[in-house]
Amino acid sequence: MIPSKNSTDTAISAISWITQGIYLLIAASLSLLAIFSFYDVILQVVALSHAEDMTQGVLQVLHALLLTLIIVEILETVTAYFRTNKVQVTPILIAGITAMVRRVLTFGVEHVTPLDIGMTLAAILVLTIAIVYIGRQERADGY
Repeated sequence: MIPSKNSTDTAISAISWITQGIYLLIAASLSLLAIFSFYDVILQVVALSHAEDMTQGVLQVLHALLLTLIIVEILETVTAYFRTNKVQVTPILIAGITAMVRRVLTFGVEHVTPLDIGMTLAAILVLTIAIVYIGRQERADGY
């Protein structure tokens, strides 16, 4: 027996509400994470004034700040979904580049192999190309 159009629409509507609810929970969780992460940035800046090794202190502040930016970019993806009912890829790619920049900042502090450096730089290049390509596609499509 083929389901009626009405029951199919009801099922699709229910699934849509569940999806919206999940996105809302994710947005609330990311908002809390962003607030706590920003609080950590403030604590790191305060601790910087008492740090013995200023370079290490600045790196910790940058790491905390970039982590906050990553969380905010992912939150932007969720909020853009609420505005447009479409998943935006660009903020996710920007978060990826930010994560790679965090990694680059540790190159002078911790031991890394040339392969690690090359792979990180390749990831930044690929993510940058993807952002440029998607930006051109969105402009061509009128988004």
